[in-house]
Parts: sequence; C-alpha cells; structure tokens
Amino acid sequence: MNAAPKLLTLRHVVLLLAWVALLATLFAQLEIQIEGPRGWAAGLPTWRVDDAPILKLFFGGRDVTGYHVFAFSFMFCIFHLPLALTGHFSWRLEARILGSLMLFWLLEDFLWFVLNPAFGLAKFTPAQVPWHPHWLLGVPVDYIVFTLLSAALLWAAYRRPRVAGQEEHHETVDPARLGR
Repeated sequence: MNAAPKLLTLRHVVLLLAWVALLATLFAQLEIQIEGPRGWAAGLPTWRVDDAPILKLFFGGRDVTGYHVFAFSFMFCIFHLPLALTGHFSWRLEARILGSLMLFWLLEDFLWFVLNPAFGLAKFTPAQVPWHPHWLLGVPVDYIVFTLLSAALLWAAYRRPRVAGQEEHHETVDPARLGR
C-alpha cells in the first residue's frame, strides 16, 4: 500500500483540527466580549425559553435563548458554506462537517471559560457554572457526548473502506475541481 495517501490524510486531519481550534478560539473571544462574566447570555437582551422540556433536550438542559439559536444556526451555515461554494456533497463531507462543528462548539465553550478573565479553570465547576446542569468526571456531560460523537463522525469521514480483493481507496477532493 502506498503511504502517500495516508500522509496526506494525516496532514489534512491535523490542518482541519488546527483550523477548528483557531475558529473556536476566535469565537470564544467574541463571546467573551459580548457576554462578559455572565455566561449563557444571562445579561443579554434576548428572548429565553425556560419551560420547554423538548427544547431543553436539544440544549443540554439549559434554557433556550435567541442569542444561542442564532449563533448555532449561523455557525451551522458557516461550516456548510464549502458545500454551497463547491456544489459538491457527499456523506463523508457531511460527517466531516458535523464532526468539526461539534468539536468547534466543545472547544469554544471550554475556551470561553479558560480565556474569560472573569472565570479561568479554577471557576470551571458545577457550582460556578449553573448553565451546565449535568457534570461527569469533572466536565459537563455535553463535553463527553460531543467528544465521542465528533470522533465517530470524523473517523467515519476519514476512514478507508476495505473492499475484498481490492486495494484501499480514499476519497480525496481534487483542488482543480474546487474552482469549477
């Protein structure tokens, strides 16, 4: 088997993870500027739904706010922009996008605490962070769930399917096709 496709895939995964981390850092800083020390839009002039169990299910037990509905929707569209730009869709790309988006929100939320002068790691506790109502192993349960889902989606997006009797083939995007 040729090692070149594996190396290209590894380089692409590293680049993707670094890019997602950069985006998460920038968005965390933006949210710190907007929210200040009051997380989960507590001090913002936004609508809030706190009595809808089905909605809370999708928001990890937290209130649903207009700020977060539109922030999540905006980032969902941003992460899907390459599909609109290229006109190319595949389930592998969708898995890559959704896995990256989940990783983005996980990192962004954690970095909000780490980089926020009003918090830091010392205050990253259930008592200090009431908008994360469910904790396990010292972190919000969302972090564990999103880590596992993100890893599974990214693995599915980058795995090389094995076909009996054939050499492995990996889907790549030809840079020349991106201009079409």
